[in-house]
Formats: sequence, structure tokens, C-alpha cells
Amino acid sequence: MPTVPTVSFTDERLATGLRLIISVDRLAPVVAVNLWYDVGSKHEIEGKTGFAHLFEHVMFQGSRNVGKAEHMALVQAAGGTMNGSTWLDRTNYYETLPSHQAELALWLEADRMGTLLDALSQENLDNQREVVKNEKRWSYDNRPYGSWYEKLQGHLFPPEHPYHHTTIGSMDDLDAASIEDVSAFFRTYYAPNNAVLSVVGDVDPDEIRRWTERYFGGIPSNPNIPKLGDLSLPPTLGGERRETVHDKVPLPRVYLGFRAPVFGDHRLDALDIASQVLAGGKGSRLHRRLVREERIAQDVALVALGFVGGASLCAGWATVRPGVPVDRVEAALHEELDRLGRELISDDELARARALIETEELAGLSRVEERADRLSMYATLFDDPDLINQMLPRYLSVGAEQIRSVAGEVLRPDNRVVLTYLPDLPPADSAVRDEDRPEEERPTEPVQTETDEEVAA
Repeated sequence: MPTVPTVSFTDERLATGLRLIISVDRLAPVVAVNLWYDVGSKHEIEGKTGFAHLFEHVMFQGSRNVGKAEHMALVQAAGGTMNGSTWLDRTNYYETLPSHQAELALWLEADRMGTLLDALSQENLDNQREVVKNEKRWSYDNRPYGSWYEKLQGHLFPPEHPYHHTTIGSMDDLDAASIEDVSAFFRTYYAPNNAVLSVVGDVDPDEIRRWTERYFGGIPSNPNIPKLGDLSLPPTLGGERRETVHDKVPLPRVYLGFRAPVFGDHRLDALDIASQVLAGGKGSRLHRRLVREERIAQDVALVALGFVGGASLCAGWATVRPGVPVDRVEAALHEELDRLGRELISDDELARARALIETEELAGLSRVEERADRLSMYATLFDDPDLINQMLPRYLSVGAEQIRSVAGEVLRPDNRVVLTYLPDLPPADSAVRDEDRPEEERPTEPVQTETDEEVAA
């Protein structure tokens, strides 16, 4: 097994409960500051979906000492970059700056953790509500195939489970969100004892501790953060679920979704390797068969998305080439996934998949911002930031039998969702002439071509 680099760090807590992780790296004069809050869309309640993501936007609208949009302006003026993101299990905020600007990032994050509500107004809320609604329209509602993830999530997780709804939330819930609602959400979850702050880069640890205590030390904790209930789920769906979606899409596409082991389970490590065997680049099984040899698909993909609350999600898709029956592509997908659960992969396939994972992991660990994010992630989700040093060896230890086993457990007919997206109109650039089609597949009327407006949509 190759030598794996070790990330050294310190791990401590302030009296308020804020967890501070510091990792020194003198390679370049930069610093990454990464703040994870243990709140995501899974913490939302019925009728109040989308709040976690809405707050990600509101957090850039100013606080007691920082004006609207000034957080971004200050970081950029200091030569840095910054952003935030929301997911089912967490919300995070991050900056990467020249290392001598580390204090600025800490002060900015502390000011909005402690005083955001001082600047929250109806105008700011209404403005960001509309931004989020437009994001939903752009990313989900009006984008070709944009609803696939929302639909898979809805099929794989029951309505009473917090993973049933997407992070973006519903339009109705966003419209109904009041100042009182979002203020209560902030006071509940945006507390130091519900956060992990990771600082990675060319820094003096004693200075970081001093600044963190100065800016975060006076922010009160919340001893009453509500606990989530039992999120456990059966390992499989218990049957196949299917949905056909007619939409403004350029080509048919078949999506497959499966309920998978939770993030942190060693079986999910094996499923990540299995995903590389099946769809990791042009040498993968699905690409070789569907795209290169049989030429029945334009593209293929398969990915495992790790969640910690009861089950994860494994999803894949293939875009059907013009003129090819959709059933043929779906059948080929099923055959390859089923074969992975019956037969051991070759030594060459295993070596290739491991190499792809190793390349991805080492590339991530080479960047201070990625190391900061992973330290925060492992501390928040597993109370174990040292997982940053354990994951690559875990991946590299996965063997062919483990891959066959997890594929047999997960990629099975009674655990799959099949979404079939079909164009409202036949594609104009069909590669198969009408006279070359089987009689039953020939159109009875001339094929209507798409207009520029329809293509743009």
C-alpha cells in the first residue's frame, strides 16, 4: 500500500462549546477558515422546509458591524475568496485568504454568528427569499432533467423522513417564512456549541486561539438544541419504483436510484470503489459498453452520496442516443449493475478504481481549503476529525469481494427507483432515419423540429 500523507492538527473547545481545529501548513502563505454548523435540511420541520438554505443566503446580508454584502467585499479586497453551502446534514461557510488576513476571516464569521439578527430585516428576508426561489426555478424547475434529484430523494425516503425533501425546500414554505420563523431557526442552531471552526494554513496557532477566544468567546451557547429522532430505515425499498417524466429535455435519459449504507459505513467505501468500476471515466464498464462499443448512450454516470441519517443515496444515469430505444439502454444498465453483484471484478479493474480514488483524495488533501472542510466535516458528523487520515487507507483496503458484496446488497431490483425522462418532442437530430427504423418505431406524422426558443429552454 502506498505511503499516505498525514494531516497534523490540534483539537480543542472554547468554554462556549465552539470546537476549534488548527492545522499548520507552511508551504504557501495562505489560510483557509472553515465553519461548519450542525444544521441542514434534515433539521427542518414540515411546513418550514428550505430554512437552512435560506439562512445560508441571509448570512451574507450583514450583521451588527458588517453591512449588507460587505462580508464578501472585505474578503475580496483582502485578496481572498469565500462562499457557503447547505446540504441535508450541515451548513458551512468558508474563506481562503493570504495568511496575514486570518484575523479578518475569524472576526467576520464571529460577527455574523453573534449579531446577525441585529441586521435581519423584512427587506433582507424578502430579497433573499426571491433569490432562493429563482435558484429553485433555475436549478430544479426550469432546467432539463432538473427534477431528477428531487424525485429520487422523494422515492427513496418516506414522507416522514427528513431526507424526503430537498435542501432547496418548497415555494410555499419559502413564501410563508416570516421574520419570527427565521429568527427562531437562527437562535436555535447558530450557536457556538453547534459549530466546528477549522483553520488550516500558514498560521501561528497561539494567535488563532487568541483571536478565536476574543471574537467568539462572548457568544452565548444554546443548551437546548433539539435532538433528531430515530432516522433509521430498512436497508432496501422492498420493491422497484418507477416514474416516467415527459419534459422539455433534448434526449431521453434513464436515472437509477438506490438506498445505500450510511456515510461512515465501510460498505459505502466499497460502493464508492464500485462506482469507479462502473462509471469512473472512459475505461469504466458502463462507458466502455454503452458509449464506446454499443453506442447506445451519450454519457453515463454513477455516484454514491453519503448521508448520516438512516441511509445514503446511490444514483446513476445514462443519456440515450437519438434513435435508440430507451428500454435497450435501461436493460444494459441493469445487466452491468447486476453483473457487479454476481462476479468478482478483475485485478486490473480494482487497481484502476483504487488509483482513481487515490488521485481524487490526494488532490483534495493538497489544498488547504479542502483539508479545512474535511476536518470540519469529520468533527461535525462523526466527532472524529482524524478520519481525514483514515479514509484513503480505507478506500485502498477495499477488495473485490467487498465490492461484489455491497453491489449485491444495494444494486438490486427490489431496491431501485427508475426515472425515465422523455422529450415532449422527438429530437431533431435523430441519428436514425425513419426508413431504417423498425415498422413499429416509425412516426406516423412528420417529426417536428425544435425551435431555438425550445432548445434554449
